[in-house]
Amino acid sequence: MAGTNAREIKDLPPAPAVILVAPQLGENIGMAARAMLNCGLTDLRLVAPKQGWPNPNAVAAASGADRVLQAARVFETTRDAVIDLTRVYATTARPRDLVKEVMTPRAAAAAQRTEMAAGQGVGLLFGPERTGLENEDLALADVVVTAPLNPGYSSLNLAQAVLLVGYEWWTAGDATPSRQLDHGDSGPADKRVLFAYLDRLDAALDRLGFYHPPEKRPGMRRNVHAIFQRARLSDQEVRTLQGVLSAFLGAKLKRGPEALAAKQTESEENT
Repeated sequence: MAGTNAREIKDLPPAPAVILVAPQLGENIGMAARAMLNCGLTDLRLVAPKQGWPNPNAVAAASGADRVLQAARVFETTRDAVIDLTRVYATTARPRDLVKEVMTPRAAAAAQRTEMAAGQGVGLLFGPERTGLENEDLALADVVVTAPLNPGYSSLNLAQAVLLVGYEWWTAGDATPSRQLDHGDSGPADKRVLFAYLDRLDAALDRLGFYHPPEKRPGMRRNVHAIFQRARLSDQEVRTLQGVLSAFLGAKLKRGPEALAAKQTESEENT
């Protein structure tokens, strides 16, 4: 899926910081930055990146998420990276000896929304690609975030982990309907337009003897109408159906292929 709109990302609301601890490759940082911007996250903090910073490989892998990379800050220790935050959520798929509250990404996102609305600084902590977070880093966190994935294979790469947690953050504050019908440039047909078509269709079906026997007409008519009501037609679609009906009723036969062929033959005979 692709899609960018620079006008939409200028004024993103406050969001959690993303702290990458000892990331190994610039490419992984770039892909994580891309995942961040997908989800409205722009505060990237790097703790002792293995290949140093800045890294040209990160820019190439970010696919345009330059805003995130340009604002990235580098810290020597995880403690330094989280010191200005109130709540830190550490992501890990492995059980640890430390006693910590454990949340799913979805539950954590809801809590983070509440905390940030109260003016608290929130951070999302991600460990190195190969080893994940060490106990020393986990000790700095308030909550452990673990995604309920296949227990036989729950390993995620860095960008996947950032995208999964970031997606839950974004959708926790998003009002997009879970289901909708896109009518494109043509809006949904109002009842006046739809009823006009159905009245015309009824008249045609009556004339053709479709509603037979008469005592079954009300039920058959309701069933026919239900098909079109359920379809949630656009205004353009109803106009198209009106045209189809006109063609079936013979109003457009003069424009049909047979009529055009006959007209062409007549023209040739006259020449």
